[in-house]
Amino acid sequence: VQLVESGGGLVQPGGSLRLSCAASGFTASSYVMSWYRQAPGKEREWVARIGRTTNYADSVQGRFTISRNNAKNTVYLQMNSLKPEDTAVYYCHVPSLGSWGQGTQVTVSS
Repeated sequence: VQLVESGGGLVQPGGSLRLSCAASGFTASSYVMSWYRQAPGKEREWVARIGRTTNYADSVQGRFTISRNNAKNTVYLQMNSLKPEDTAVYYCHVPSLGSWGQGTQVTVSS
């Protein structure tokens, strides 16, 4: 089982980024997939999940969208209207497998 995140970077406030989580070794469409993030000096926090439905943390509701491409075995996190407080390392997670990716850095700054 492997999860590889990509798509992070430096973006100005109000900008957008799309993160990708490429899964291998299992069929991602058969599992609930989640995104978490960890800001400097803070605990890792849940951001969004996708299973039969999608759910979001209050802090990102209406700005972030989680989706998946089953043909590519990949889960995405579209992040719009980014704020400085969204700065964090973003991780892909499969709760039932206990698997985490290595993370991708997102920095929102002018």
